[in-house]
Amino acid sequence: MATLVPLLDKDGVRLTVDDAIATVTLTNPDRRNAQSPALWRALTEAGRSLPGSVRVVVVRGEGKSFSAGLDRQAFTPEGFDGEPSFIDLARGDDDVLDSTIAEYQDAFTWLRRSDILSVAVVQGHAIGAGFQLALSCDLRVVADDVQFSMRETSLGLVPDLTGTHPLVSLVGYARALEICVTGRYVHADEAVAGGLANVAVPADALDAATSDLVGALLAAPRDAVIETKALLQGASGRTLDKQRIAEREAQGRRLRDLAGISD
Repeated sequence: MATLVPLLDKDGVRLTVDDAIATVTLTNPDRRNAQSPALWRALTEAGRSLPGSVRVVVVRGEGKSFSAGLDRQAFTPEGFDGEPSFIDLARGDDDVLDSTIAEYQDAFTWLRRSDILSVAVVQGHAIGAGFQLALSCDLRVVADDVQFSMRETSLGLVPDLTGTHPLVSLVGYARALEICVTGRYVHADEAVAGGLANVAVPADALDAATSDLVGALLAAPRDAVIETKALLQGASGRTLDKQRIAEREAQGRRLRDLAGISD
């Protein structure tokens, strides 16, 4: 991937595409890939820049950490150059505050699109916004040194970058509450056992494990994968009878497609 010409390379985010596989890389290892509003805008731009050929998006961070979360500069009165500080936002109009947070969330939500599968490749620290970025992906491959932690509540805040819904879905309400309120680390063994990670491997095997998973994800026909992902994403919000209907409708579309019959 390193030899590919990036489609985007700015504000700590690089996007490269190799046919059906896109790789989004956080590129500030000296700061453990700390996040900022500029980085979030670049992530959103990466999502909008994906060619139609992309089926799998791999999200990873350079260096020893996936992402150590929000850059602490956000909490200073000065904030980031050219950006309103969080203090300024808090003192401002409610609608502006709400729309600004919604804009930040856009950086995370596109990874759940039904037409792609997203895989987070996580090593070292994945804290706060870093944890939520990993949770935004459909699947997670982790190194055995991974340390997930949701620190927002400990700082007097809440996790607001779309991480609470997948966290509860993966580990249940009680465990999610305990993880968020205590801010403790979740290590590799617990992450796999609790459903936060699909597989944990030694750090030097992370690339190989990711390649194997991506290859398996690409083996099935794209339209069948899209329909299956949509069925599973919506399952928790449907009754059994409604899920049965959704399955029938999806299977009908697949059978007609395979038979060459258009609607």
